[in-house]
Amino acid sequence: MAFELTPERKAVLDDLAPRYPNKMALTIPLLHLCQEQEGWCSPEVMEYVARTLEVTTAHVQGVVTFYTLFLQGKVGEHVVWVCRTLSCDLAGAADVQKHLEKKLGVHVGQTTKDGKFTLLKAECLAACGGGPMCQIDDEYFENLTPAKLDEILARVAEQKSPRGAIQFSPLTTLTAARREK
Repeated sequence: MAFELTPERKAVLDDLAPRYPNKMALTIPLLHLCQEQEGWCSPEVMEYVARTLEVTTAHVQGVVTFYTLFLQGKVGEHVVWVCRTLSCDLAGAADVQKHLEKKLGVHVGQTTKDGKFTLLKAECLAACGGGPMCQIDDEYFENLTPAKLDEILARVAEQKSPRGAIQFSPLTTLTAARREK
């Protein structure tokens, strides 16, 4: 079945469109909206973006494969990104990754058997002063220890993923605020 944005996300796209110089410039914002809805950038999502923006599928695939923030495969209900840049590594990111692998029973790039968590590593999450750190879904956790990680994972495991509903990402918050004026 072909992918389509929900009416709410379509309204966000319609609100964004006049602010960009051309349709191609909407590639990243539209991919964000689609991934927010679908959970990843499936081939159907990339075809939808290409068709909607009147660009080639190759262009959309190029954007998706260039930026690590676009997921190219199905992921668990919650995505855990461990920052592995130099400053985080010096602060103990390798230990954080090892602890998460042991706690979740998966290696980087894998999803837990219950589908709750996918563990990934990032080159940099831009929180160098708070390392070691990780991002779970859209939330940063800094100055991590094994005990702190266990507490965070327990809390997150009880939460339902916000996927499916419009999340209050900077993109959707901005457009919602402008629509209310």
